[in-house]
Amino acid sequence: MSFKAAAVQMCSGVDPVKNAAAMARLVREAAGQGATYVQTPEMTGMLQRDRTAARAVLADEAHDIIVKTGSELAREFGIHMHVGSTAIALADGKIANRGFLFGPDGRVLNCYDKIHMFDVDLDNGESWRESAAYTAGSEARVLSLPFAEMGFAICYDVRFPALFRAQAVAGAEVMTVPAAFTKQTGEAHWEILLRARAIENGVFVIAAAQAGRHEDGRETFGHSMIIDPWGTVLASAGATGEAVIVAEIDPAAVKAAHDKIPNLRNGREFSVEKIAGAIAGGVAA
Repeated sequence: MSFKAAAVQMCSGVDPVKNAAAMARLVREAAGQGATYVQTPEMTGMLQRDRTAARAVLADEAHDIIVKTGSELAREFGIHMHVGSTAIALADGKIANRGFLFGPDGRVLNCYDKIHMFDVDLDNGESWRESAAYTAGSEARVLSLPFAEMGFAICYDVRFPALFRAQAVAGAEVMTVPAAFTKQTGEAHWEILLRARAIENGVFVIAAAQAGRHEDGRETFGHSMIIDPWGTVLASAGATGEAVIVAEIDPAAVKAAHDKIPNLRNGREFSVEKIAGAIAGGVAA
């Protein structure tokens, strides 16, 4: 059956309490537009580059204000509430970049820890080493919901198509990609990566994003999107500031896409052989 999905765009700061209040306000707006599934961005609870300052306010899952607020909002509006991710303190002193999906009764239906760590050096001088503070996840799941089969990813995961293919093969009809894409990488690749993941797997993609200039100085790309299995952008937000975008999701469109382009069925196992390419006397040796 079809359902109405919302992606909530935020500009999270360094205070989890303020971010929880902003999340609640935007989720109420989404629910007011009839959304029964609502997704927030990566790091909904806090964007803070100073890791010492971040650790000072982090909480474990049982005491995290974003987790608590997400559960309450799901129950208040009777929706499936997806906190795209938030930073969770772990017992070993490291952090999990963890997403939560709450059912309409407020219970956690699924958690997902970001698998691929954003360890990069960009042309504009930005350098990121997520692995220095975060513990990478190691498990992907496809969750059976009353309205769709749902797969999970977070931000940098979108650059690893094998993750999406594995979940699509396992039956995922909707892939979720909450993110805090940098402005530089977003301008280059955000939309094309999201549309590619939708097209090559014949699935819906819902991607709530962080947007604008944040309190810690970073700048994120925004442009939250909802994309159908044919790669059509059903809804999108702007480059900066808060927004709520909504679109109708009909899982029947997934079957229609698979019937037209049955690449999930047509895939074949193959081997890769690396061959020496030296040339001797004009003939390949």
